[in-house]
Parts: sequence; C-alpha cells; structure tokens
Amino acid sequence: MSRLEFKQKSQAQKEVEALYGDIQRRVIASPPSQCQVDMTCSFLKLCQAQSCGKCVPCRVGVYQMIQILENILDIDTDSSTDDLVLLQKTAETVRDSSDCAIGWETAEIVLKSLQSFSEDYMSHIERKRCSDSVTDLRNTVPCVSKCPAEVDIPGYISLIKAGRYDDAVKLIRKDNPFPTVCALICEHPCEGHCRRNILDASINIRGLKMFAVDNCSDVVPIPEIRENTGKKIAIIGGGPSGLTAAYYLSLMGHKTKIFERRAQLGGMLRYGIPSYRLPRHRLDWDIKSILSAGIDVELNADINTEEAVNKLMNEYDAVYVAIGAHNYKMIGIEGEESKGVISAVDMLRGIGDEKMPDFKGKRVVVVGGGNVAMDVARTAMRLGAAHVDIAYRRRKVDMTALPEEIDGAIAEGCRLLELRTPVRIEADEEGNVKALVVQPQKVGPYDSSGRPKSFPAQKDEQVLECDIVVGAIGQEIDSEVFEKAGVSVLWKKLNTDESMAVEGMEGVFAGGDSVTGPSTVINAIAQGRVAAANIDNYLGYNHEIKVELDIPEPDLKDYIQCGRSELTSRYPDERNRDFDGFENGLLLEEAIQEAGRCLRCDCNNLGAFRGGRHTSW
Repeated sequence: MSRLEFKQKSQAQKEVEALYGDIQRRVIASPPSQCQVDMTCSFLKLCQAQSCGKCVPCRVGVYQMIQILENILDIDTDSSTDDLVLLQKTAETVRDSSDCAIGWETAEIVLKSLQSFSEDYMSHIERKRCSDSVTDLRNTVPCVSKCPAEVDIPGYISLIKAGRYDDAVKLIRKDNPFPTVCALICEHPCEGHCRRNILDASINIRGLKMFAVDNCSDVVPIPEIRENTGKKIAIIGGGPSGLTAAYYLSLMGHKTKIFERRAQLGGMLRYGIPSYRLPRHRLDWDIKSILSAGIDVELNADINTEEAVNKLMNEYDAVYVAIGAHNYKMIGIEGEESKGVISAVDMLRGIGDEKMPDFKGKRVVVVGGGNVAMDVARTAMRLGAAHVDIAYRRRKVDMTALPEEIDGAIAEGCRLLELRTPVRIEADEEGNVKALVVQPQKVGPYDSSGRPKSFPAQKDEQVLECDIVVGAIGQEIDSEVFEKAGVSVLWKKLNTDESMAVEGMEGVFAGGDSVTGPSTVINAIAQGRVAAANIDNYLGYNHEIKVELDIPEPDLKDYIQCGRSELTSRYPDERNRDFDGFENGLLLEEAIQEAGRCLRCDCNNLGAFRGGRHTSW
C-alpha cells in the first residue's frame, strides 16, 4: 500500500460527469409548457441523490417533501391545502437545520415554488391537472415561445435551407417587420431554450436570419393591404414599437400617421445604436418596407404640450404612444457639471444625425456596464480616442451587457475596470474635466437582481486621468406631458394592461420603452404587434395578419451531434477605426448545415401535438 496515491478518474466517474452535462443541457432546454410542480419534484429527487445522509433534516426531510409532492401530483391520491402547509413547514425546518447547502438550498427550491406558482399547486389539488397557465400556452415550440414577437422560427429556417430567402423574409415579417434589424442586433432569447441544446448546442438563429436578409432580393413585397376602414390612428413616436404598430394597422386597412420628434425615423435604433452594429442603410431598408404600407409621417413633430396630446386624442379614433426612453439618467456625483462630461444618450443621438464629437487623441472614461456603455466605449475608439476606460461598480460577470459586446470592447482596445464606483469628477481652473476619481469595491451579499452588491473596499481612491467622461448608467422616460393630459403613469412609465391599453383611458394604447423602461428591440416590436391587434379589436374589427406560404416538410433522418456554425467578426485592429459593420455572415454551406440542425419542433413532439404552426394572428 503506497503512502499516497495519485487518483485518476475512473470510467464510471467520467460517465457521471458527462451525465451532469446532459442534465444541464436538458434543464436549459426545458419546454415552456413544463409543469412547475413536476419539475420541482424532479429537482428534489436530484438533490436527494446528492445528499451525503449525515444530517437528519436533509436525509429524511427531503424524502418527506418528495412524498408530499408525489401525493399532490398523483391523480389517484386525495390531497388538500393541508399538504401545502405541511410542505412549507417541512421545507422551513430543512432550511433552518441542515448542515450544508445541499439541504438548505433544496428547501429554498420548495419555498420559492410555493410562493411563485401557488396556482399550479392548487390546480393539482383541486382539479388533478396542471394549471391553465401551462396547458393553454399559445406556443409550445421552445424558440417561438421565447421570442417576444412569436416569430415562426422553424418555418423560416426551413425556407432558408430550401434557398427561398424572400419567402423567409416574408414569414419573419408576419410577426416582425424588422428582419434586418433583428438579424444584426437582437439579443436572440429564442436561442436560450432551443431544444437542440439537449443534443449539442442551440441553433444559430440570428446568424440564419442574417443570412436570409443578406441574400434576399433588393425589394421583398409586403402583403396586400386590406380595404380602407376609414379609421385613423395616431402613432406618437417613430421607433421600433411605433413603426411596428403602424405597419400592421396599415395592413389591416386603417389609416395611420406617425408623429416623430426627431428629423429621422428609427428611434433608439438610429439614435442609440452605432452604425458599426446597425449600418444605417440596413435600418433604412426595413423602414422603407414598413412605410410602403401607406403610412403617413410627420417628422420634427414635438408633441410636448398637454394641448397637443389632447388634440390627437380628439382627432383620431385611437392613439398609440411609443415615445421610448430618451432622457439621460445622471451619475449623481460631484463635478458632473464640468465641461467634457456628456451623456451616452446625447452622444449617440448626435451621431445618429451625423454629428460626430471630437474625441481624437483624447482620454475617455465611460461609466456603466450595459450594452449602451459598450456602444459608446467602442464608438469612442472609432472616433480616434487615445485611450478608453470602462468603469463599472460590479464585476464583469455581473454586467448587463451581452458577453459578446463586452469581449468586443476589450478586443478593440478598451480597458475594463471592474469594481470601481465613481466618487467625483475633478476639473481644472477652466472647468474642464481632468480626472474621474473612483473607489475600489468588493462584492457582498446578493440583491433583488440576483447579483452581488458592491461595497467600498479598504483601498485608496484611484484617479483616472481623462478628458471626457461619458455617463451610461441608464435612461429615463419623459412622461410628464402625457401624465398632465390624463394618461396613467406609474413610476414615470406609462401604465398599461397586457393588451397595451392605457389604464383608465379609452382608445389610448402605449408600448415600448415608455412602458417597460429601457429594454430590447424585440420587446418593443412585440408590444407594437400586440397593440396593433388590440387597437384593431377596439375599433370593431378582427383582421388577421397572415402569409400564404408552403413550408417545407422536415427531413426524416437521424440527428447526430454537429458543431454550431458561429458568426465571425472583422479583426479588432481593422474594425476599431471605422463604422462599417463588424460581423461577417455565414457562408452558404454553413447556413445550409446550420438550418439542417433544426429539430423542427413545429412538426415533431409537443409542438405538433398542440396544433403545430400558428399561421396567423
């Protein structure tokens, strides 16, 4: 017997670790129609298998919770609310008395489930079935259900595979009139629950959409416009949400007019996203197609008085307010009034109108950790800045920006300073910025956002010498005028129900960032679509939006593991000095292979069982 031995992984251990990976991928790909109570019970069984059995609360208590849950799920066993009381008490006991995280975190799963989906528990107890919120889901195809606009993703992927790029664009437009915009900048939540994750990795949905718009015709016709209804709708705001609502309402036969405050349409797509991410000619292609539906537009129309708002409400049959979130949120530190302190909103707005700030040779510090902060940092590099720092009060992993945006900024030469909170801005005798003073931070307990808070570390303040400070910590909504006009406002956001109708105001609807706060383009588009459908109903109609297309049938084949084709980018030292698009699309052979990886959940599994594709709305 050796004194010490170097232990290598046995074949059994390797298989178990591979099994952990399989479980992780299955959890990621959980379908939207999954019963939450059943999933909780399944998680508990996994937790029980991890228990060492040393402490009684974990060894016995977890088993008892599983038994209670199985009784609730069993259609042949009578259960009552007493079971829920017992389940909660058992979970609290396990949480408070277990020796380690295996026990107390298992109990937390149960307690959170009781709080979050009590309706599902009661449905199983009273009706012996899953709740309506599970069984009545409109879409059970994972990617479609996770897309806020419910775009027919398997459908257009199959059309791309067949080489029918114009038809793919038409199918996308059925639910989303911005195929090019979303091909370039969408955060692609659809990929998060792609069932292909179970096998290897999700489909590159955004990459395939980009391939379709890159290879379609110069003009892809829109659907036929319905007969004029004689109804007039005012759209306040020409951003993605307002344009979406105007497009679908126009297709339904209503006369729509957009009142846009700026000199050009696009909202934050034009005035908040740099052209290296969204080239202006690509944005204009989508907008031109939308306007071809016969939409009237009034630019430089500043609806900034109570009288102007009320006039629109009186002259039009319905009003849709989609004003976005264009106001700058102050950093809130000493010296913010110094010359050289600018907001990300003002900077990007000026660039949207081709007014480029002079950053050549200057030292720039960007404060913030979201996508906007990455945008202005990368833009500063392209404007010739000598040096760009990004100061963020939390860790890199806690930043709200997309990982690829963060990595892109670092690759292009920006320096990321994690755990640095701005304290004050120092200026010279003439009031010009000369430095940003930051306080190093340390991480602490988690907050309601699910991220650890930051607290001052016992370190000296650091001085970041700079000529420009750009604040990018968020945006606010300018809703004061609408509140004075009687529009319901809650915490500066326009207050609507799920149909996007403003609470307490007949004929007035709202959507986009003015309702949710700063969000994503696909969320704004989705709300414009919802508003269009419900405005149509409010006006007494039920027009359907549909596209007549023959969707290819899925191939009957065995699916084998296959790598995901990724988009590539231009080299950092090549792209960081111009505003040309930085991403390269898929090659033809890559696109065909990637489209062939789709499991066609619209035709197989639960998606087909519950009716398959939704061809209209």
